[in-house]
Amino acid sequence: MRMLLRGAAALAAVVTVASLTSGAAAQPRPEKAAGTVRAAAAQIPPGVTAGVAVYDRRTGTFTEQVNDSAQFRSASVVKLLLALDFLWNRGPDYTIPAADRALLEPMLRSSDDDAANHYWSTYGGSAIIDRMVAPDRLGLRDTQGPPAGYPGYWGYSAVSARDTVTIYRYILEKAPAPVRTFIMDNLRASTRCASDKFDQHFGIAGAFDRPWAVKQGWAGAYAKGTCGPQGAADVRAATAEGAAPKGAADVDLTRPALHSTGTVGADDRSIVAVLTTHPVGTSYGKAYTDIGRLTRSLNVPGGVRPAGTWFGTWGEFVNVRKGPATGDDRITQLPAGVEVLVGCQVRGQVVNVPPYTNDWWAYLPQYKGYISNIYISSPDNRLPNVPECAS
Repeated sequence: MRMLLRGAAALAAVVTVASLTSGAAAQPRPEKAAGTVRAAAAQIPPGVTAGVAVYDRRTGTFTEQVNDSAQFRSASVVKLLLALDFLWNRGPDYTIPAADRALLEPMLRSSDDDAANHYWSTYGGSAIIDRMVAPDRLGLRDTQGPPAGYPGYWGYSAVSARDTVTIYRYILEKAPAPVRTFIMDNLRASTRCASDKFDQHFGIAGAFDRPWAVKQGWAGAYAKGTCGPQGAADVRAATAEGAAPKGAADVDLTRPALHSTGTVGADDRSIVAVLTTHPVGTSYGKAYTDIGRLTRSLNVPGGVRPAGTWFGTWGEFVNVRKGPATGDDRITQLPAGVEVLVGCQVRGQVVNVPPYTNDWWAYLPQYKGYISNIYISSPDNRLPNVPECAS
């Protein structure tokens, strides 16, 4: 038997990850079998403020509504409105110029901020929001532009979970077919690594098997993105909207935000909106795990859970590799302290993190790669109740 954690700080970090869900034991919650998601009340982790709405398009009913009219700063979720405003009344064939396609696609797929800055500054800033909330367009109830004095801060626009459902319902049920196809195809092609190197496959993208389509959002003092084969890279300490002004609006602009929105299931059966803010100082990995556990607790008709068992991790810049060896190509690096889904495990290269040694590696199906078990928060080298990978 070995101890994975070195020092009180590391132990505290893992206990935090393992205790995110109210009333849960301080162990990773096993979710082994794939299958249709069972009904469950939304489980909001301690310290998290959330607005949640799940709408079943087949029955025309909500299966989850928690603070669904509460306003949150939109972060990058507002990019849906930027795209819709640009595409509005584009003509009978809705042709998108090549230069705009080259901006819109990465804005929707990889949450590119430079593209959002272009559309915000070119087409009127807050006037975009005013146009889109109007009754002759989307008729949104809780959405508004950024507070006075911050006209360039598109991420400070306010949005609610129920308005987010309305946006998706318009795209899926009322938008011209070329607009619907363009937006949804890009959301289905969401890249794991966003343009600013943050891993954006949290929430919906981690909780359910495909088919899904997502537009995510994050904002706050997350210091680094680590996604991709090149590993960690410095990015702006606060995302494109800049440092949060104090007292600028009733909407919380100080606590770090993490949002997961989109559709789940065949024919985009369920629309899911999970908007969250977290205590100041929360790490990206902890917020990522918080929103993952919350999203997995939801009753989402048509959603299917991925097979595997969830475990916490420890350590910064943990590499996910193509094979169970440190010499194999790096796929990406995990957000520090994030929870991961393990599908199976296999013996591979011995890894030493003195005074600990481990030759078992966990296969992470959602990354299509391996991490050393030495970085997984479990007391033994071999993970309990996890099968060996087939040869």
